[in-house]
Amino acid sequence: MTDVLNSIGYIKSVHTLVDYYQYIKAVEYLICVAFFVSFPAFYKYLNKDNNGKTAH
Repeated sequence: MTDVLNSIGYIKSVHTLVDYYQYIKAVEYLICVAFFVSFPAFYKYLNKDNNGKTAH
């Protein structure tokens, strides 16, 4: 897992289609995790009223 996180942002040379697929798959999973973490917080932010309580 730390290897994946360390390789973010580096230009990686891929030699086979399988290497390319694995790299794209890892980036896709990181995008999905970021979305699933941020969307509930954004949803709560949108549904708050002026007093800071969740609107029903």
